[in-house]
Amino acid sequence: MHALPEDDTGVRIARLRRERHLTQRALSDLSGVPYSTLTKTEQGVLPATPHVIAACARAMRVEVATIVGQPYMSELRADELDVLIRPVREALDIYDLGPDPDIQPRRPEELQQEAESLCAAVRAGEIKQAASNVAGLIEEATTAAHVNGTSMGWLTLASFYRTSYDVAAKLGFPDLAQLSLARMDWAAQRGSDAVLGGMHQYLRALTHLREGKYRTGQRLVALGLSTIRQADESQERKVVTGQLHLGGAVMAGRAHDEHQALEHLGEAEWIAAATGESVKVHWLAFGPTNVKVHRVSVLAELDQYGEAVEATNGLTIPKDWPKSRTSHHFAEVARAQMWTGKLEASFQSLLLARKTAPQQAKYHPTVRETYAGLEAAHRRLPESFLSYGSWLGSVASR
Repeated sequence: MHALPEDDTGVRIARLRRERHLTQRALSDLSGVPYSTLTKTEQGVLPATPHVIAACARAMRVEVATIVGQPYMSELRADELDVLIRPVREALDIYDLGPDPDIQPRRPEELQQEAESLCAAVRAGEIKQAASNVAGLIEEATTAAHVNGTSMGWLTLASFYRTSYDVAAKLGFPDLAQLSLARMDWAAQRGSDAVLGGMHQYLRALTHLREGKYRTGQRLVALGLSTIRQADESQERKVVTGQLHLGGAVMAGRAHDEHQALEHLGEAEWIAAATGESVKVHWLAFGPTNVKVHRVSVLAELDQYGEAVEATNGLTIPKDWPKSRTSHHFAEVARAQMWTGKLEASFQSLLLARKTAPQQAKYHPTVRETYAGLEAAHRRLPESFLSYGSWLGSVASR
């Protein structure tokens, strides 16, 4: 008996393919996905990798979110997160209306502290807390920015827009994530911050990574690197430059361009040696640890799963590392372990992803695809495996 809904990724690919009157052979030819891989993915024998999902989405001209089933609305309703999305959309729509006469904003320093607190909440995996507060804070900061017209005010507003992007991206609303980034860029330009401009292009590239648009994503990484060169030399500039290279590495890896992926990783590693662990600089968690973590991700994207698992040897996550990033790493490790036949180890990594940041893990496509792959691959897993699937399927264990 399946713990997850029967309408999984493979089933969706098959249904979308039939709706477009395509045979499996035709979709294989259009997408470049090997025929045997496509048929086994549709049957649920093989889990769908991000590369396969993106290739099928491009070939059938649908969004990646349509194939993976995001947003997971029944789960969002169960967790009372669905009602928080509309206020965020409404807050993003008032950006150019000037000050609201009914809002008396707090001092700039207080709002800036609120912005930092929200960033910290997201990195701690507290998505519901961030989603609950960000809409009202965007409205307050919008009025404050228009009234004061200071660089600090606009950059604080840009930070709140970044949090709305984080919330939307993690909960599976790509259109809302893109709108949030457009607003972030609008505010950052008024704050005249080239570093933030470079980071905007990094986050924008990530939206295209999720959508399987690697060529556009790589162009955005290049634009971000060009933008940030306009900033004065600083630790912030180094950190964002390094993070852009890490984003470029994953982008190239998912496009199966090993040479470019390793070049980006090399650049990031060189920069990280100079910056050291800079976890809280723009909350990017950049540093030597993040380079090692991204190496695992890149090797997995290149389908070099054995090498990805080996790259975890000796990799220790610092205690002050953001829980959201740690949880994502465990999800990536679980995927690599599953593909190398280490089923029990893979499930243990999924448990760690959940334990570290449960709100994020529940809505993470990699967690879901890996769980589905484990279920299809073997039944020799502990009883807690089915309860994990029930949790993912919104029969929440509280």
